[in-house]
Amino acid sequence: MKLESNKKKKISILIPCFNEIENVEAISAAVEEVLVEKLPTYDYEICFIDNASTDGTRQKIEELCAANNKIKAIFNVTNFGQFNSPFHGMCSLDGDCVIPVCADFQDPVELIPVFVHEWEQGHRIVSGVKSKSKENKFIYFLRSIYYKLIKNMSSVRMIEHFTGFGLYDKTFIQLLRSLNDPVPFIRGIVAEYGEGFNIKLVEYEQPQRRAGKTHNNFYSLYDAAMLSFTSYTKVGLRVVTFFGLACAVIDVIVALVYLVLKLLYWDRFNAGSAPMLIGMFLIGAIQLMFTGLVGEYILNINTRVINRPIVVEEKRINWDNKDK
Repeated sequence: MKLESNKKKKISILIPCFNEIENVEAISAAVEEVLVEKLPTYDYEICFIDNASTDGTRQKIEELCAANNKIKAIFNVTNFGQFNSPFHGMCSLDGDCVIPVCADFQDPVELIPVFVHEWEQGHRIVSGVKSKSKENKFIYFLRSIYYKLIKNMSSVRMIEHFTGFGLYDKTFIQLLRSLNDPVPFIRGIVAEYGEGFNIKLVEYEQPQRRAGKTHNNFYSLYDAAMLSFTSYTKVGLRVVTFFGLACAVIDVIVALVYLVLKLLYWDRFNAGSAPMLIGMFLIGAIQLMFTGLVGEYILNINTRVINRPIVVEEKRINWDNKDK
């Protein structure tokens, strides 16, 4: 009988995907090559979690699972978004550490041994941070502005250009399971609790997508921004309050100025209707904008109160295998 101390540590690799038929086989081979050649003393598993792909990705994953019992899969009944699905996959795995990797190769698999090395040095969270990127420069610029804003406005120390790519020790995974958060935002959770897990930041250059088209669009990026904004900042609501107060003060001052001018120059001063119309439209636009902002906070609260499951699974593949 082998002693427990001789048991290999297991690395769990999570690969979330949605319509990545051109990438799943290649990313699986690339990850396995790194694990076998660079980390031969570790056990490993590779898990795909699919968000109801419609392009044949599932069939390709099933073929990979049939050929290799170290590859497993979770198929969701529908698309649960870019945050819920990876979070559920991370919480489902039982390795000594979990490393989520994007299927499009924009998370460099070459960093896996680097993450593991830092983990063995005592860092229970190792976060990959983009120092630069080969993606569209304008998009990268907009992302940089967003990260700066959210970092300055947040009550926790947010990590700039951190997308979730990294290594998470099983103790941190246990924390994720205990949170019972129906709207999990891993970037914010890592920023909030990372210091307690001796977090280590590793910089890298983000490569271009290997194949296929990105599934991010304005709506998905906006959704991500508002989730972080409404979950980790109070600034929005405070801005509404102070801006409303400032508008009220300005309105009173303008009204007093108009009153004094009218009393002093009764026959010559003609205020006209243009200032009133402009002011009404301005105030109306401001009210609508801030009503929408408050609505985002209410939507966040509503989602948490409903407390639907993070993910509903259709089936799992190779989860019963007890490979050694």
